[in-house]
Parts: sequence; structure tokens; C-alpha cells
Amino acid sequence: MSKDELDIPEHLRPDPSEWSFDIDETLSRVVTLRSHVPADAFTTRALGTEREGSGVVIRDGLVLTIGYLVTEAEQIWITTADGRVVPGHTLAIDQETGFGLVQALGRLDVPPVELGDSEALRVGAPVLLAAGGGRAQAISGKLVARQPFAGYWEYLIEDALFTAPAHPSWGGAGLFGPDGKLMGIGSLVLQQGEEGRRLDLNMVVPVHRLSPVLNDLVTLGRVNRPARPWLGLYATEDDEGVAIASLAPGGPAEKSGVRSGDRVLSVDGAVVTDLAEMWRAVWGCGNAGAMVKLKLGRARGSREIAVVSADRTSFLKHPRMH
Repeated sequence: MSKDELDIPEHLRPDPSEWSFDIDETLSRVVTLRSHVPADAFTTRALGTEREGSGVVIRDGLVLTIGYLVTEAEQIWITTADGRVVPGHTLAIDQETGFGLVQALGRLDVPPVELGDSEALRVGAPVLLAAGGGRAQAISGKLVARQPFAGYWEYLIEDALFTAPAHPSWGGAGLFGPDGKLMGIGSLVLQQGEEGRRLDLNMVVPVHRLSPVLNDLVTLGRVNRPARPWLGLYATEDDEGVAIASLAPGGPAEKSGVRSGDRVLSVDGAVVTDLAEMWRAVWGCGNAGAMVKLKLGRARGSREIAVVSADRTSFLKHPRMH
């Protein structure tokens, strides 16, 4: 959904009198991002060629966002709060955290926001989650949980932040704490059932995960350590454990004979019962290129398959600087 189509109810928008900082000044640091990705890019099938979300200016001309918005992008447009449009370039993607960095290719003239202490943010604290577009695209809420989050795409954040009510344009949205400092970047919306009612939450990646890798991402375009092993599979979790939902075309798992519908019984001899256990076990096998031994359950018994892992980024396009 385009942010132009959003209709955030007035009662969910922040009331300036309830905050100790200048809301409008802080929200002016949030920009809108639009990206175009080639049709033959690796991520196009899942994420499409046209992507829209938000980002937050954290240094002069440097925008922090969520990586899936700008992965493999050949064109990026940054729109500031006052409506100016500046081209941008994907500077770096951190596969482990999910953060993405976009470098403006023109003057943004947007002061950077200060990064906050997201480790100290407590459950119950008031927060703002804001997409680009100012107060009309911001929601007042609370931090309702902080706990591990495992994604089906070989992703795990050990201390994700969860906020409510949910923002309808969460991708790359900036999470601000009671002091007006940036606490995280929006990644997902999740539905949680509770006594017959559904509670929608946003999952936010905390900025303290950025601090140790920021300089590497800015100067090298990547984190200066070996990549994790990547299998190229998408897994789901249910009461019976972990199952393979689908496979990345041409990925290591598909090439090794893993099938959709297989149930993962163990990884390198370690029994796995949920996604978090599975990804920890896979990454515990070594660096990208390591052999990962999977024991898979099928209708006619079980089978062991050894998958030679890969570096996920080797499957992605690296757009040229325009």
C-alpha cells in the first residue's frame, strides 16, 4: 500500500503536548524511499520490482532503512518531508540485521537524527513509529515486547522490538523513543491472536545492532567478517516442528535435493523444533561454503542430505553507481 493511500486515524497520531521533544522537527528526519529493481533480480519474485517505504537520515546524506526495500535496486528516489526528490544509491545491506544504507546522490539538507539507546528501552515505554510524511504518517504507541524473532528467509534477530498499535506502512519506518532519539527501523507487521482477538504488532530492528557494524558498512559496503552459511530455503514452523515451504531457484538446498514439504528433523546432528533453533544450528556449521548436514522427514521415512552452503550476497545483483 502506498503511503498516499494511508489513513491513520487522528486518535493514533502523536499529540505534541504529550512528548518532551519537537515532534515535527524529529519526524522531518524521516524520508520516503522508492526503488526500482530489475525484473531479472534474484529478489524480484518475492519482493517485486517497485518497492516503497521509508528511511531515517542518520548522517549527512546517509539514510538508514530496512534492506529489502533497496536490495538489488538500480534506481532509488528519496523524498524529503518538504517534498524534494533526490536520487540515491544502495551503499550497503547487512544480511544479519536486515539494515540497509542508502547514500543520497544530491543534497538532502536534512539534519541527522541521534541514535538512541535501544538496549535500555523498556517494555511499556511510549514510542512513535513514523513513515515519511510527517505527523500524519506517525503513530503513537508502546513497546509491547522484546524477544527473539525468527524469519522464514534464514533470518534471526535475538532481541527484536515489538510495538503496538501497528503502523500500516512499516517498512523502513523510524521508531523513536520518549527522548526523540532513533530506537529502531520497522521491518514487519505480525498478527498475534489473544483470547479470540487479533493484535497487530510491528517488528522493529533495534539500532544497537547497527552500532558495531556501521563504520564497516559505510567504508566497505559490507561487514568485515565472513558471511554466514546460506541454504536458499524458506521454512515454516508449526506444532510438529519445521517444514520446508519453498526453495530459492538455483540455491544450495535445491541443488542438493531438498524438496518443498520436507520436514527438518536435525541440522548437523542437532534436533531442531523451531526456526530459531534451525538457523542457529545452520550458522553454527561455520562460514559460507560450509557443509550443512540436514536430516529430513518425508512420507516414506527420513533422508540425510548434505548441502554445501553459499554466501547469500553472491546471488544478488550489485547495482552500478549512476
